[in-house]
Amino acid sequence: MNLNFNITSKASPSGNHAFPKGSEISITLSADVQCQSAWFYLGNDERVFIQREIEVTNQASSFSCAVLLTEKDFPTDDGLYFCHFEFISNGIRYYTAFDHSGNCYADTRFVNEAQMLIYNEKYSSPEWLKGSVMYQIFPDRFAKGGECEKREDAIYNDDWENGIPEYPAVRGDSFPNNTHFGGSLYGVAEKLPYLKELGIGCIYLNPIFSAYSNHKYDTADFMSVDKSFGGDSALAHLIEQAHKMDIKVILDGVFNHVGNDSIYFDAYNKYGCGACSAGKSSPYYEWFTFNEFPNVYESWWGIKNLPRTVRCESYISFITEQVIPKYMQMGIDGWRLDVADELESDFLDRIVSAIKAYKPDAVIIGEVWEDASNKIAYDERKRYFRGAQLDSVTDYPIRNAMIDFVKYGNAEFLVETVKTLYRNYPPHKLFCVMNFLGSHDTERIATVLGGIEDMGEENEILAHRRMSEGERENAIKLLNQAYLLLASLPGVPCIYYGDEFGMEGYHDPFNRRPFPPRAFDDANIGFFKKVNAVRNGEPLFKSTELTATVLSEGVAYIVRTDGVKKLHIFANMSERVYTASGVYGRDLMTDEEIQGALALARQQVRIIKEGK
Repeated sequence: MNLNFNITSKASPSGNHAFPKGSEISITLSADVQCQSAWFYLGNDERVFIQREIEVTNQASSFSCAVLLTEKDFPTDDGLYFCHFEFISNGIRYYTAFDHSGNCYADTRFVNEAQMLIYNEKYSSPEWLKGSVMYQIFPDRFAKGGECEKREDAIYNDDWENGIPEYPAVRGDSFPNNTHFGGSLYGVAEKLPYLKELGIGCIYLNPIFSAYSNHKYDTADFMSVDKSFGGDSALAHLIEQAHKMDIKVILDGVFNHVGNDSIYFDAYNKYGCGACSAGKSSPYYEWFTFNEFPNVYESWWGIKNLPRTVRCESYISFITEQVIPKYMQMGIDGWRLDVADELESDFLDRIVSAIKAYKPDAVIIGEVWEDASNKIAYDERKRYFRGAQLDSVTDYPIRNAMIDFVKYGNAEFLVETVKTLYRNYPPHKLFCVMNFLGSHDTERIATVLGGIEDMGEENEILAHRRMSEGERENAIKLLNQAYLLLASLPGVPCIYYGDEFGMEGYHDPFNRRPFPPRAFDDANIGFFKKVNAVRNGEPLFKSTELTATVLSEGVAYIVRTDGVKKLHIFANMSERVYTASGVYGRDLMTDEEIQGALALARQQVRIIKEGK
């Protein structure tokens, strides 16, 4: 039987199942079979709120039924709900169920339900982010500049052309992570003209607080910028210069743990006031959980140099009343929150409130690796998008689907992922999500697309492996098409430093090599500039209506529209030429006018604008 299940509201785009509080929501079901009785059910994780028999409109060989939900049907201001219909046809009871793409089908047993999110927006998502392009910088590895104080406890490597970061013999083993290449915030400031020409509107900096390691996720002092990066004065200078060029700056907020070599924990008795060195007399003692003082304590994923913080009031107050205000007052434009899943909801509420109090249009991006609308972590259903927390999340689902599509031609997975996020996320959140192909936590995208796959080889092999000329040529081709497709999707594309010219590298730390100075003039950067210029200049990339379909094996088709004008996005990752008919408009990358037939070469993406 054919079923048609729809959830709609005048307040949301067609096909989107996230609605503002107070919406009138219509839920309809129709099928090409006769029906004797039908019921509707709606509830959340805890209970069923609506259970009612529905009047059925009978026809000769089909039926339809509808439910109208209003504000009084929901017991809270916001929430994540699930609903389904049941009906009897020819004496058999059927349940509506949904496949991975959201298509409805009938089953004789309960399988799953449709998701519906009700949000009660407390803060406005930043308009400046929508339609922008982001650039992620690992500060120690992007550019040198200014007079910065070298750390006495660090090792320095000056080989920016071919330097290999320090690495352990076996992946996962502990190692100091204390080899620095000398990049600084002054260096970032000096490269702002490059970033502006590239089309960047926002810089995301990996952690910059004082810390022992080169990555700075082991915070030693939240209240100071690491001197090796130029200290507080370098951050102030960067913010000032970036804002002159209309470039925003956001910081990485690592509030789930600190370094064991920190003022707060002080495992090596450098400061004399930490929980480890001063014990219960330390003002920070209650910030940590000691199972056996002082050497056995809770840490992030068992990593001993990253003791996990306890969310006691003194720690929460410190973060929300001292740390966040300091950097907001310096003029930053938002935060990326590290391991957001591990931040309890009440703590996250306080963090968000503190940020928005200083700058209502600051962006708050959570590191989330799954669908953020329904995420469960640590036995807690997260409420990231229900109105009082995140503006955006890291879009790992899109990254995973993009790689599977560009590398293997899996159009079904890409379309399914695009449709799922479009259906589940509130529109204003979807258009702020951080879309990326690579980051400091993943292999370099060029290596993923064109290099030899990492089969678990020893780090000594991976550290020195490079693509052949042919592999690199293929990788760059795929990388360019992947970025063009990524930039056409809802959300904000984020370029991990060096991806614009195809930096290579396997897993951490090989994905964190220094940006070679010669590469600022690399020819491939011109392609990224062109894509960003097209995206920055076309308002339809901010449009809220979207459809996605698979045209053929390895061929995906996405339409974005404001209701009048349209962008037709064709992506062919099959091994053959694909020809689409009935296509009219202008190719945004080439300015070619398309009058009916559009030829897509293998491994090609084309964006056609219909209408003036």
